[in-house]
Order: sequence, then C-alpha cells, then structure tokens
Amino acid sequence: MSGTTAGAPVRERAVEALLSLSGRTLPLLRAWVGADPGCGVARALLALATGDRWSDAVLKEQLVIAHRDALAAGEREASLVYGVFLHTHRQYRLTADHLVGHFARWPADEQAGLMLGAFADYGDAAHRARGDALTEEQAAVAGPDSWPWLSLLAATRAEQGRTREAHDLAAYALDRYPRSGVAAHALAHAEHELGGGSAAAGFLDQWLAADPDAVQSRHLNWHAALHSIACGDFPDARRRADTALAGTDVGMRAATNWRLLLIGESPAGRSDLDRIRELLAAPGGMAESFHTFNLALALAVEAATDDLRTLARRAAADERPDYRDVVAPVVEALAEITAGRPRRAADLLSGLGEKAERIGGVRVEREIIQDTLARALVDTGEHTRAAGLLHHRTTTRRHHTYEDLLLAANTPAAEPARAG
Repeated sequence: MSGTTAGAPVRERAVEALLSLSGRTLPLLRAWVGADPGCGVARALLALATGDRWSDAVLKEQLVIAHRDALAAGEREASLVYGVFLHTHRQYRLTADHLVGHFARWPADEQAGLMLGAFADYGDAAHRARGDALTEEQAAVAGPDSWPWLSLLAATRAEQGRTREAHDLAAYALDRYPRSGVAAHALAHAEHELGGGSAAAGFLDQWLAADPDAVQSRHLNWHAALHSIACGDFPDARRRADTALAGTDVGMRAATNWRLLLIGESPAGRSDLDRIRELLAAPGGMAESFHTFNLALALAVEAATDDLRTLARRAAADERPDYRDVVAPVVEALAEITAGRPRRAADLLSGLGEKAERIGGVRVEREIIQDTLARALVDTGEHTRAAGLLHHRTTTRRHHTYEDLLLAANTPAAEPARAG
C-alpha cells in the first residue's frame, strides 16, 4: 500500500489511517460506515479501533451485524470480521489460531495484520514465537514495498532484541511512508536499546508535530521521556510526564517516576493512591499480569508498602502460574525496596531469572525489573554484580547516564515517600 491522495475514496483513506495509527482513524472509519452502512468490514474495523470504549452488548451487536454483512460480501471479508470478533473479545489464542488459517488463504492481508498482537497477548512463549514466524512469512510475501508489513516486521525485530535490524527496517518503512505509526514506534524501541537520547526524543517530537492526535501520541511521548532520562535530561522527562500523559496513564507515569526515584531524582506528578487502589479492586485490576505490575509500580512510587504486601499475598494465592510465580515475587520485592530492605529485594528478583519475561509487556517495559535489581544490588554493596547486570547497556548505548546513576553507590535511590 502506498500513500493515498486526499481525493481517494473514504474506504482507502480509512484503511490507510488505521494501518498508520493516524489521528484521523476514527473520523474516517465512522465516515466509511456512514457512507456504506452495509459494509461489514468497515463496521468491524471500527469495532477493532474503538471497541474497548463500547459496552459488551453494543460490541456484540455491532459485530453480529458486521459478520452478517461480511458473509454477503465474500469469504475473506467474513473471515476477517470473525477474527475481529475473537480479538475484541480477548480470545487471543483463538484469534491466533484463526489468523494462521486466514493468512494461508489470503497471504499478506494488511488488515488482518492489525491483529497479530494476539500471539503475544496470549502470554505463551510458544505462541509468541509462532506469531513472530508468521509475521516474517507474511512480510516476505508482501515484499519490500509494503510499508505496513515492513513496519510490523520492524516491531517484531525490536521485541526479539535484533535492534539493528529493527532500526533499519523501521527507517526503511518510514522512508516508504513517513506517517507509519507502527514504524515510528518500532524506531523508538530500537533507539531505546541504542541509547538514542535527545536526538531520538527530537525525532518523536517532529513526527508527532505533524499529527498531534496520533493514536500513540501519549505512548510515544512516554518513549521520549525515557530517551530524556537516558541522557540525563530529567526536567524534560518530568515535563513530558506531567503535560503529555493523562491522569489515566497510571502505568506510564509510574514507569517514568520509578525510574527517576531509582536514581535519586525527584519524580513528576504522582498518581492518587486511592485511585490506584480502586483500579486494583476493579474487575480488570488482576485480569492481566502486566496491568497488575504497572499498578504495583504506582504503589511503589507512593511508598505504599502495606498495599504492596497485600497485593503480593493476593498474587501468590492466585491459581494462575504467572501471578503466583512472577507477579508475586516482583511485587514483594517492590515492597522490600520501599521498606528500605534492598537485600531481600535483590534476593527475590535474582531468583526470577528468565521467568521475569512472563510478567508481560515488551522489552522496554520489562527492563524496569532489571533496573530495580541493579539498584538493590548497589544498595547492598554488590556493585560488581550490578555492573555485570547492566554491562550490555553501558557498553552499547550511546547515552547511558541513567545506567551510570543506577550503578553509582554515592547516589542511593530516593525514598519514594519523601522524594519530590
């Protein structure tokens, strides 16, 4: 797919906006549905883009209509809409299985590619690898001129830790289509691994300036805040957290603030502790391990040790292995850090090993567990172990002020309750 012109049919402009994560996605999808209410694919893609804001009843109603209309249009359309139904209902394993069959019949279907995250969302390493392989296969079929598939492949390479490949693929995709939000996001991930610093943050600012309402605007600003932390521009990181992130962005705010606190820096604006407790008590508070982990980070920023201990016990009693074996010790370690017991925190986090990956999220997000371990090791006098833990960063990243401060024994982590 190449860039469409302003005079192109609304269908083409809506699909391009959705694939590129443009700020015009929802208006164009709604316009497409309005212009062609009998198009099941249009209705389904609108549900895919905004279904998390709909009630379960409305979502089901809209997708039943979409599937009925898609059946009349053809098998590919019906298959695509069924995939959307599964994905929006969080049936990630069924979505993944369905996509394998869909791509076998309709290779390199760009719209189906929007749901490939189901393989990782299912939370199983084997499924994640299966999704990576499927992305590679479809990108090869699509060829080097398909910016949507180049972008998806760049994101896959970034998560695999193949940073240089990810960077080159993302840059090439952006050269083919500068407004690819997936490619811009993949580049942000690659630059994080390379220690891009202010130059990487500047690119994101420039990219967002052309579309301030882009779907990922807040998330990309969070990446820019991490780039600023990497090179020691802590005021800029705080500014972004306070101005670009919404109050509802509890996870990204906590992930920024905890990093700042670990190196003895004042955090940006805090989250409301009662609000964090409400989110944990809500039905979704313990629905996904990474979401629970983000809420735990928010508690850690507030030095809510008792809340963290309660959450750790709740996770340890959970029947799901990821909660019992990974979330519980991580949350308990955060409690020990806030209680001023870094030795116990280091023991808990060291015992996790590669299981830490099961907390969910992506590499950039999970890295904060390693950060916390490094800080705990330094605070217990084990500087050599901490330096070895971060060696790959301090020797490969262009900017690593953040890592240097994590390893600095003379700048102990601030006590969250009194920082700022």
